Amino acid sequence: MIDQRAIVDPKAELADGVSVGPYSVIGPDVQIGADTWIGPHVVINGPCRIGRENRIFQFNSIGEAPQDKKYQGEPTRLEIGDRNVIREYCTLNRGTTQDLGYTRIGNDNWIMAYVHIAHDCVVGDNTIFANNTNLAGHVCIEDYAILGGACLIHQFCTIGAHSFLGMGSAVAKDVPPYLMVSGQPAQPHGLNVEGLRRRGFSPEAIKALRQAYKIVYRSGLTVAKAMAQMESLKGEFEEVARLAEFIAGSERGIVR
Repeated sequence: MIDQRAIVDPKAELADGVSVGPYSVIGPDVQIGADTWIGPHVVINGPCRIGRENRIFQFNSIGEAPQDKKYQGEPTRLEIGDRNVIREYCTLNRGTTQDLGYTRIGNDNWIMAYVHIAHDCVVGDNTIFANNTNLAGHVCIEDYAILGGACLIHQFCTIGAHSFLGMGSAVAKDVPPYLMVSGQPAQPHGLNVEGLRRRGFSPEAIKALRQAYKIVYRSGLTVAKAMAQMESLKGEFEEVARLAEFIAGSERGIVR
């Protein structure tokens, strides 16, 4: 399963069923889980842990040192979960000691060509990154978020679960869960209703989220007053409670 033209360091740990294509380079302190497929011309440096059944296509740079001037060679790491697809020419960097010390990618993510995921980013599960999307350092992408082509995410921003970012969005503030945003700078354009329906959200929950969206984005209230007005909905619907919790915890402020 290891092509004779690949270079695999003796200190790398490859589980059963791992396939490595020609001219790929696997460095020391790299662990790769069972049945993961590494295409040709891939470079993976450690410390880096990659889980099971991933598919990493040609010309990727995985686990390279962070692009941060403060980085001085400290032993930081990249962690990738299971069943991710990483298409061509992506760059996924390790963390820095100034923050988490790691960059983490969850499970079942679809990462298209030319995506950059910088140091200390945390990506959840079941996300989609379309081509040429770039994350600055310290970004958090929650579960089921979809980022359209060529999105740009400013450092320290959080993209909430089940949100949808239109192509070319430039995001400099947090995007709450369930929203659709687009533009430069990104602006809200309603709820990601179709995505919520596809993922089994009840009509009642979607209706409650619509009400909450109108309170936050259409009422003209300040964020603090909008949060107070959402109290009754929070008690009845956990989805609204999650939205309110996200807004309350935002340090950068939300797109509005």
